[in-house]
Amino acid sequence: MAYTSSQIVQAVPTGINSAFVLISTTTIGTTVASVTVSSAFSSTYDNYKIIISGGAASTAGQFGLKFGSTATGYYAGITQVTYSSATGASFSDNNAASFAGIGYGNTNGLVASIEVTSPNLAKNTFVASSFARNATAAQSVVYNGFLNDTTQYTAFTITPASGTFTGGTIKVYGYANS
Repeated sequence: MAYTSSQIVQAVPTGINSAFVLISTTTIGTTVASVTVSSAFSSTYDNYKIIISGGAASTAGQFGLKFGSTATGYYAGITQVTYSSATGASFSDNNAASFAGIGYGNTNGLVASIEVTSPNLAKNTFVASSFARNATAAQSVVYNGFLNDTTQYTAFTITPASGTFTGGTIKVYGYANS
């Protein structure tokens, strides 16, 4: 059966464009040791997406995510697969000071796509991230975890494991509750 263009348009649910809303865009400065995004989370949305892209890291490596000023209670499971050998490995964060390996950066850019569940609710905060390292002998990484407290957060900080960031953006989107 063939559909006309008016039938296809009618099949799209109403309000779909408002289901995913840009909350903020933060431009990363020059040679910064960390970037804090204030007023990122509120009671308007329960769930969020953080996308970090562009820019560069002075030292190749992973970067971490911390909610508010909380420096304990971060738990995560991390799996990775090396492109060239298909060799897998797994790691964990066990009551860590942050979600330590939630993204990656080098001189060719910063990358993270992070789903955040319940950061502003009086419940545990959950994260899920995936990213690809950009070298032929590098890995693709999947990172899932939770923050073991019930604090209602409004801000987060991104910090490289070593070195600094220059440029790029951090975009925060909210998922509509209805």
